[in-house]
Amino acid sequence: MPAHPLNLALWQTAYAPPEAGTALALERLDTAAAQARAQGADLLLCPEMGLTGYAIGAERVAALAEAPDGPLAQAVASIAQRHRIAIVYGYPERHPQGGKPFNAAQAMGPDHQAIGHYRKTHLFGDMDRAQFSPGDAASQVFTWRGWRLGLLICYDVEFPEAVRGLALQAADAVLVPTANMIGFDEVPALLVPARACENRLFVAYANACGQEGPVHYGGLSTAAGPDGRVLAQAERGETLLQVRMAHAELAAFRPNTYLRDRRTDLHRPPLA
Repeated sequence: MPAHPLNLALWQTAYAPPEAGTALALERLDTAAAQARAQGADLLLCPEMGLTGYAIGAERVAALAEAPDGPLAQAVASIAQRHRIAIVYGYPERHPQGGKPFNAAQAMGPDHQAIGHYRKTHLFGDMDRAQFSPGDAASQVFTWRGWRLGLLICYDVEFPEAVRGLALQAADAVLVPTANMIGFDEVPALLVPARACENRLFVAYANACGQEGPVHYGGLSTAAGPDGRVLAQAERGETLLQVRMAHAELAAFRPNTYLRDRRTDLHRPPLA
């Protein structure tokens, strides 16, 4: 179990206008990282596809896609190192076989090194499917400062199996960059706390806000504890939401765990 608390900042922000390219997004990330660190955060969690925009069309997604160690990653690594803070950010990852890019999230440590990476596996609606290839691997836990952390992206958290898979890897917290739209408030209001409670871990869900083309984002970034209690929740507008995750909260609820009492013998997939 981790001995020290982990302080998160959930950055709820509007996307930079597409005509500004990625330079403005990186400039704004630098400002947010400096502010988060000044407020005591160890890790800054950003929205889905935060460096490029989300609803930008398949052609632009493909044009901006890059490898996990590409120019955007190097720029984020410099920001993380400069402000001594870890950053979880979203970007389009170039497909190594030439297919549509992946909707990816990467955790960059303050030592200029990537510490975690994930490709979105559950694509939502026609926009996601037009722009991205689905990831073909479940999220894997990584360890940072004694905390076992997992990444999911937006729609992924709505599937119980995605969070349960990380819980079975003994995750302490699930970090979720997202671009949830107006009309789907049940996700931060109900599902995020439920996922935390049923798996006895923390869930942090950082949403976008404002408008991007025809898409209106809903805000309501949320962090929930292992008992399902909402620790912090934003409103609709831009904000930097601070959350403290402590080992004591995990220890208090994990002795009474749903994981131990599962009947895996009754819930196996049927034979083909």
